Amino acid sequence: MTAFSLTLDRVTSTLPDGRVLFSELSATFDTTRVGLVGRNGVGKSVLARLLAGHLAPAAGHVQRQGHVHLLAQHSGVIPGRIADLAGVAPLLDALARIEAGHVDPADFATVGDRWDIRERLHAQWQRLGLPALDPAQPAARLSGGQAMQVALAGALLSDADALVLDEPSNHLDAAHRQRLIDALAQWRGGLIVISHDRALLRQMQRIVELGPAGLRSYGGNYDLYAEQKQAEQSAAEAALLLRKRERRQEQAALREQRERLEHRQSRAQRDARTANQAPILLGGMKNRAEHSAGRMQAQQLARRAVADQRVRDAAADIDDAVQIAMLGPRLAAPGPQQVAELSSVQLPWVQAPWQHIDLRIQRGDRIGVRGRNGSGKSTLLRVLAGELTPLAGQVNRAASVALLDQHLSALPAHETALGLLQRANPPASEASLRTQLALLGLDADRSLRPLSTLSGGERVKAALAAVLYAQAPPQLLVLDEPGNHLDLPSLTALEQMLNQYPGSVVIVSHDQALLDALQLTHLLDADEDGWQLRRL
Repeated sequence: MTAFSLTLDRVTSTLPDGRVLFSELSATFDTTRVGLVGRNGVGKSVLARLLAGHLAPAAGHVQRQGHVHLLAQHSGVIPGRIADLAGVAPLLDALARIEAGHVDPADFATVGDRWDIRERLHAQWQRLGLPALDPAQPAARLSGGQAMQVALAGALLSDADALVLDEPSNHLDAAHRQRLIDALAQWRGGLIVISHDRALLRQMQRIVELGPAGLRSYGGNYDLYAEQKQAEQSAAEAALLLRKRERRQEQAALREQRERLEHRQSRAQRDARTANQAPILLGGMKNRAEHSAGRMQAQQLARRAVADQRVRDAAADIDDAVQIAMLGPRLAAPGPQQVAELSSVQLPWVQAPWQHIDLRIQRGDRIGVRGRNGSGKSTLLRVLAGELTPLAGQVNRAASVALLDQHLSALPAHETALGLLQRANPPASEASLRTQLALLGLDADRSLRPLSTLSGGERVKAALAAVLYAQAPPQLLVLDEPGNHLDLPSLTALEQMLNQYPGSVVIVSHDQALLDALQLTHLLDADEDGWQLRRL
């Protein structure tokens, strides 16, 4: 493994339409374990591609020593085979051809000294808690968590000198998140992790924050970063109050100075009218007074400008992040007493003991769904919402249902957030829809960009907006890992919205903090005995 180092030298990145995403970024990375944080849409995933060499900067330079492997976020249906997702398909295909008797030198060059890649791959899957998998099977059959683990296993086996991991804990349950932490603890190369997962960020040795002002580095893990950020914020707020007080004092002093001058000028004018002086002398006195007044006015304007600039500089040091607000929809009617029922349902593609389920959802029920990766939670939600047909049993839905799936598969890539919301709520005015998107952090610019160009967190917000602010909001809201990709302020807004939502909710999440913050009525657990519903 080569000694890893990476330097950003005044790097600028622009969007396809020429707008600047971030500019003049300079930083150095080595084998210190780095957590990269920042608000949704600030450009973290683009920066990850720049770090790995998958994207060239619009200006500036990226200097690398060593090979960097990028584990990117996955959205939508994952194409190809499991071997493709793990990044070992060319190697396994070459090995299979050699074992079948082919003697193409290119295949031997591809395999190199990695004749044991199958064994190493399966061993890595086992360490990450994955079941035995067939690399030739379609990757689309994997759950979101399993897909992330397969890609992570490929990254760990890539012989890279550094890893850049973009939200690697998304979709992982608690046990597999711990396995991820354990696997990364054994990694000896460079490591840059983009995440909002506080447990994962606590394992880092340095936190780098990407914001509108560029990159800022903080020594220590997430807890130390949070303490330093709070101290910075408190100091910046105190400095702003001081500068504002100084400006008020300066304004009072300038006002007093102006009043004194005006008083002297008024007295001089009275004296001049009563004095027996030549007109030429009176004109000179007037000119001197006007010159003095003009000089003082110019000085006062300069002093005001200095005071105003000091206030602006102090305000710029305060985190001016947009406050996120998600407003719960208003239901036209409370809906039926029994919202939905699954009777003797057999779920497709789900193995024992989770393939069979009976479930009744009543009006006002708020059900949190938990379980290990691969237990069928997402499949259950798709059956409940009518996107999948069960192999057996009956599904009765008496209320309107909306599903937000973890891959955001219903989002058209070329649609805009505003267009998506207009289709969901045609009678609403454009101004009101823009306001609702702005409250979600999707400003006038972002609301008109194609959804494919937005960050993962911004796409989640656009999908939530289309559900929450539809002309006829759903009476049953079905959410599959809605907290994935959301930054911490957006997660807080999501919690507040769901607690205000008057309908029924079924939510899958591995984020126990999110579930704890919601006013759940039930927990539905996929355990070793199958599905178990428990009232709270």
